[in-house]
Amino acid sequence: MGCCQSLCPDEQNPLGKDGAQPPQPSQTHRGGDTTAAGLDNGGAGDVAGGGGIPSFSEFSLADLKAATNNFSSDNIVSESGEKAPNLVYKGRLQNRRWIAVKKFTKMAWPHPKQFAEEAWGVGKLRHNRLANLIGYCCDEDERLLVAEFMPNDTLAKHLFHWENQTIEWAMRLRVGYHIAEALDYCSTEGLPLYHDLNAYRVLFDEDGDPRLSCFGLMKNSRDGKSYSTNLAYTPPEYLRNGRVTPESVTYSFGTVLLDLLSGKHIPPSHALDMIRGKNIIQLMDSHLEGKFSTEEATVVVELASQCLQYEPRERPNTKDLVATLAPLQTKPDVPSCVMLGIKKQEEAPPTPQKPLSPLGEACSRMDLTAIHQILVMAHYRDDEGTNELSFQEWTQQIKDMLDARKRGDQAFREKDFKTAIDCYSQFVDVGTMVSPTVFGRRSLCYLLCDQPDAALRDAMQAQCVYPDWPTAFYMQSVALAKLNMNTDAADMLNEAAQLEEKRQRNGK
Repeated sequence: MGCCQSLCPDEQNPLGKDGAQPPQPSQTHRGGDTTAAGLDNGGAGDVAGGGGIPSFSEFSLADLKAATNNFSSDNIVSESGEKAPNLVYKGRLQNRRWIAVKKFTKMAWPHPKQFAEEAWGVGKLRHNRLANLIGYCCDEDERLLVAEFMPNDTLAKHLFHWENQTIEWAMRLRVGYHIAEALDYCSTEGLPLYHDLNAYRVLFDEDGDPRLSCFGLMKNSRDGKSYSTNLAYTPPEYLRNGRVTPESVTYSFGTVLLDLLSGKHIPPSHALDMIRGKNIIQLMDSHLEGKFSTEEATVVVELASQCLQYEPRERPNTKDLVATLAPLQTKPDVPSCVMLGIKKQEEAPPTPQKPLSPLGEACSRMDLTAIHQILVMAHYRDDEGTNELSFQEWTQQIKDMLDARKRGDQAFREKDFKTAIDCYSQFVDVGTMVSPTVFGRRSLCYLLCDQPDAALRDAMQAQCVYPDWPTAFYMQSVALAKLNMNTDAADMLNEAAQLEEKRQRNGK
């Protein structure tokens, strides 16, 4: 029932599995526990879809087996299916979040410490142009990476294997620009090397916005090849020395630009021959039916030509890529889902079958102001019986804790939600008393501070303390809706309504 069956607070684990010591404190992931990243790198934390990104953490193998149906072949989403060198699975955590899990062999990364350190290096990145890495697993012989799941396929699928419509010209320019921004962000953050950049590494999120897969920021193996594509698309210097450099990444970006221009996977040498012969129209995708700007196409062709220069030093850097493509963005107000021809999820969950209480109605509308008024009026009447303290337990620590809750309540009534979070957190962290109402109130505070992941976690904790409390389910519904998980939000809303109806029948 609800997002969690047995969600309880867990101790943080400073050591990785098998003795692996990440370069910063690790957080072991259990059950449905997530934490909002709280990062802001020039929009890095402002992820498309409005939901926060969980902080990077270590997952248990049991969690990932449960999420992927024991790594079922039905869950494989790698473009090459079971023939792919490192399989990628679609999975779903207990907290209803969809994930992508990349599975390596132990032979690829024999030392868990080295794998963990590499994963932590990538996991520190947070940007809305990336499909961000949210965790890893080194249990037993497994080497697994966990990332945000992107539900709307790859650029390769939309360019080479489309069914209903090809990608319009303005959207192709947006893809190039967004991927250039992603590469520039990674370079600025000290990770300029991207392994095997191609159209399969470009993914589309729930809003249809293009994202760069974080998996390419890690090698396929400790010492293995970085390029799995045909040698015709591989940077010439990599063929000479086997090393990936920032200039190699620019070369690969040039091949992606060729894909966007032509709608086909053309070998760079062949494309350059056409460019030198001034056969730009011949290079362009015929499925565009001439619906593109020749001036814009000329700029992109020239940029691709620069990226594909034989000498690495003659290629542009990532900031040059961004500067060249930024002025070509002619439809900034048109959503990507419209240009891709995909249906975006509804903003709010559908109304449930059961009649709703005032709290239920407010949650169905995602009316946070009305929810706040109802929780203020409810006070702590639902906390009765959740704590039984003896006289001896009334120590100074308990008094301090209750004072913190009192300050939190005052801030909550005065709509000072950040202060309320701080005060309620002091109360929760002591751990001597548990209060579903505090978790419910702090959940709403997180929603009002645009932190839906943290709000979902608190609502789940409230359910853990009081398993049949409708408010815990209502708050989960709102948090799930804010995370665009609308089917789950509707299910939770129905479950809350059923619990309320049951309470009314029992005279509570």
